[in-house]
Amino acid sequence: MIKTRVFLQTIALAFVLGSVAMGQAPGTPDNVVVQSGQLKLHALVYRPPGRGPFPAVLFNHGSGHAGGATPSGPDSRHPELLGPLFAKHGYVFLYLYRRGDGLSAGQGVPDGDVMDREFAAHGQEARNQIQLKLLETDELNDALAGLAFLRALPEVDSHRVAVVGVSFGGSLTVLLGEHEPSLRAIVAFATAGYSWDRSPALRSRLLTAVSRMTAPALFIHAANDYTTNSGKDMAAEMQRLNKPHRLMIYPAVGHTADEGHDFIDLMISSWEPDVFEFLNKYVMRAQ
Repeated sequence: MIKTRVFLQTIALAFVLGSVAMGQAPGTPDNVVVQSGQLKLHALVYRPPGRGPFPAVLFNHGSGHAGGATPSGPDSRHPELLGPLFAKHGYVFLYLYRRGDGLSAGQGVPDGDVMDREFAAHGQEARNQIQLKLLETDELNDALAGLAFLRALPEVDSHRVAVVGVSFGGSLTVLLGEHEPSLRAIVAFATAGYSWDRSPALRSRLLTAVSRMTAPALFIHAANDYTTNSGKDMAAEMQRLNKPHRLMIYPAVGHTADEGHDFIDLMISSWEPDVFEFLNKYVMRAQ
């Protein structure tokens, strides 16, 4: 974890210095409150310079635990890397902390804690069942609340909105794509990396979702993710149905599946051109 932390700090510093060199001030987010049912969730809003209206992106982070820790360690939340990047490219960026996670601590129980408790008590199949239930209920409701909040911002063009997510948040992003036909695009990093090969029910549900959604989809993995089958299988289903999509599998990052799974933070320079080419095509220039 020490090496990963230093690496991420180096990336952050390089990004800040690069922005300053280009004459662009580093992004400073607003901390806002998003109401989801009875919960008051916190989110960070990063904005491009200017008056807008701007296209916008909702970000869905992966599963988490009380205190912000995740299976990859305490450094798995990096809005400070992603927010300024999206704002630099002209997008309002909402980094929503779903129930119990990060800045939303105390507002419900984090999804990772719920799944871990179920696994400890009843095993893998029980974890699979509660994971899918969370994705289709509480976590989806939080994401929908974030999406509604983002669309209501006065500087946002509500007709040009995309969703980006990673891991558990990648699965959530696919379900949002099914639920919200007005979305312009989705980008799913490392979707269900841990769960795809362990949960037939989740596989079936996500394949159904991509078969129903109309938004173009970009599926992204590093070659050493826990699995790349999720992106391959969902892309194949969209190809079968002649739906617009793209699959990108990048070279391995680091030496472990954990590092491959955290590709979104560890190798921004690799995916940045491809992601923004995709978003600019379907969101930025959409009419």
